[in-house]
Amino acid sequence: MDNIYILMLVALAVLAIADLVVGVSNDAVNFLNSAIGSKAIPFKTIMIVASLGIFIGAVYSSGMMEVARKGIFVPGQFYFDEIMIIFMAVMITDILLLDFFNTLGMPTSTTVSIVFELLGAAVVMALIKIGASDTETFSNLVNYINTEKATEIISGILLSVVISFSVGALVMWLSRLIFTFHYEQKIKNFGAIFGGITLTAISYFIFFKGLKGAPNYDSFKWIFKTNIFLQLGVGFAFWTLFSLLFTKVFKKSILVFVIAVGTFGLALAFAGNDLVNFIGVPMAAYHSYEAWAASGEAATSFSMNVLEEKVPAEPLLLFIAGSVMVLTLWFSKKARTVTETEIGLSRQGEGTEKFKPNMLSRAVVKGSTKLVSFLGGAIPQATQDKITKSFEKPDVTVPASKAHELPAFDLIRAAINLTLAGILIAIATSMKLPLSTTYVTFMVAMGTSLADRAWGRESAVYRVAGVFNVIGGWFFTAFIAFVAAGTLTYIIFLGRGAAIAILLLVAIGLLIRNYVSHKRKSVAKLNKSGLKKSESKTVQGIISESAHNISNVVSRTNKIYSDVLKGLAKQEEKTLKKSKKGVEKLDAEIEDLRNNIFYFIKNLDETSVRGSNFYITILAYLTDIAQSLDFISKKSHKHVHNNHKALRFNQIKELQEIDDTLGTLLTEIEGIFNEKKFDRIKMVIDNKADIMAGISQKIEKQIARTRTEESSPKNTTLYFNILLETKDLVKAIMNLMEEYYNSYNKS
Repeated sequence: MDNIYILMLVALAVLAIADLVVGVSNDAVNFLNSAIGSKAIPFKTIMIVASLGIFIGAVYSSGMMEVARKGIFVPGQFYFDEIMIIFMAVMITDILLLDFFNTLGMPTSTTVSIVFELLGAAVVMALIKIGASDTETFSNLVNYINTEKATEIISGILLSVVISFSVGALVMWLSRLIFTFHYEQKIKNFGAIFGGITLTAISYFIFFKGLKGAPNYDSFKWIFKTNIFLQLGVGFAFWTLFSLLFTKVFKKSILVFVIAVGTFGLALAFAGNDLVNFIGVPMAAYHSYEAWAASGEAATSFSMNVLEEKVPAEPLLLFIAGSVMVLTLWFSKKARTVTETEIGLSRQGEGTEKFKPNMLSRAVVKGSTKLVSFLGGAIPQATQDKITKSFEKPDVTVPASKAHELPAFDLIRAAINLTLAGILIAIATSMKLPLSTTYVTFMVAMGTSLADRAWGRESAVYRVAGVFNVIGGWFFTAFIAFVAAGTLTYIIFLGRGAAIAILLLVAIGLLIRNYVSHKRKSVAKLNKSGLKKSESKTVQGIISESAHNISNVVSRTNKIYSDVLKGLAKQEEKTLKKSKKGVEKLDAEIEDLRNNIFYFIKNLDETSVRGSNFYITILAYLTDIAQSLDFISKKSHKHVHNNHKALRFNQIKELQEIDDTLGTLLTEIEGIFNEKKFDRIKMVIDNKADIMAGISQKIEKQIARTRTEESSPKNTTLYFNILLETKDLVKAIMNLMEEYYNSYNKS
């Protein structure tokens, strides 16, 4: 029987390493985003600074391990075998939950996940014990759970969300009023004072929060709790002088140094305090096993009071954990995905929005717009004009291909994000309030984005929807963590070793599936074979660049149309579903080109404005093609999905004839545009009448069959829908050819 606990410890050790990987992948967003988004420092430098912070923080994190041991439940109420079941259920749940959020690219809280997993697992185990007892009832549950601590954590989390957003918005608004978006000159004049304030706050945060788990911290922590104002005053004087010398000697903005130190500080605090979320449970399990093995008692009767005691630091384990975290930071692709989500929601400029608007985001934006209009009436016009001038952004025009090289926001906002996050976390720590570093850093970033007018009328509804999605994910994290850990606890209690083995295999399978899914999405994202935005400023250039898009759309149309007809003929729902997704992707790419029309026209030469009319018309015909494909694929998928009668042999045969004719036409068009032999377009256009006549002839045949032999209304409707929409598809293709041919001849 002892062997099962050794195997459980081995499994927990492996899970701890995996949890470190998925945890860092999610929490890297907390300390990387400001530096990456502002592009203040080269990416490798950012990673080196963050790596140092993580490694030092991990090595000094031993003081935080008590949370996993006694922070949520009362260990003395459980026996060794029960506590091991709790720990196993918690770790399996944690790794799957965090990996799920990483795959989605959504930042969540590793603190909240581990807390609610421990809570859910402990509650279920307590209920099992209560159910087996003749003397205890449901009211005795409070004896097993540290209810005061659990309530404190939940209230602290909710409070930190509101305060972080509000403070971030207020401080950013005031900072922008002072420095404006044209801050270079003011930073030269007042940068030393700004650097003194921010660096004092960050350095206090580093020493007070980041090094809390350092060896012998108790011997010098009194320094930080006495004469605070004197320390802050001395720190301000030192950092102000340092900022002045830094700008004079290195001829660089002090904001760059502030961002580097702030990144280090947040990385230090993250590792020092959140490491418990990843290895706290396995370490508690190891110490539990040591105590039980030394006692000689049965696992079912050995009380876990030992977890109430302080645990010695494990330098080797902390060193290994720190190394794993640093390696994950450098090599995890999912960390980049999560980072992109927050940067996308806070960026200053336009771009592709990840989230779709919802009813709540629309209501909030409309309400906020009306409120701003109402309050604006109470502010004198001169004051409004002055405020507006402070928020005027510099005009920066770059080609679409270079847009990704621009920073998502400026150095002022990056410095404010890091400084405020550090201050709020340090204040909460001094007041012994539990909070999530993810929630604080994310909500500060969202508050500063709002105040910085990054959420304009063009993007607000998408950004607000994104924030609500992320916050909703946080509540989802807590609920799922509680339920899933509790469920796994019950399953392991019933199945013991066999259940653990099955659950581990399932967990491995899900992790592999998520990895493959994320890799596939990443490859698709890097795929440059899709539609391309026009960057040319001349008519001739626009016509030439459009050839690639037309060839691409025609090629994909040929494949999608053929696949739909094959799927219908063989009643293959999987093929039809894949075709439907292909149409959705094509439609999204065309929509992206349409959304870029404003910037395309702005980029044109004065002498080439007529090129915009050509470009817009081409996009309109591409949209018509996508809409026809969308209609055909959806109707076909719906027919098979609803298990209606298959098309008759004659119908399939006629559709195959259309597919062959259309396929030949589309292959010819693709070759024309790939080889740039545009004079052959005339031959394609001349085939229009024959193709349309062929489709019309098949419509007449179906009418005749319907009157005499057809017996399925659904079949008949689908067949007519495909034929009529195919006519529209051919019209759109021919209109596209005529437009291109005429414009090519004129140019």
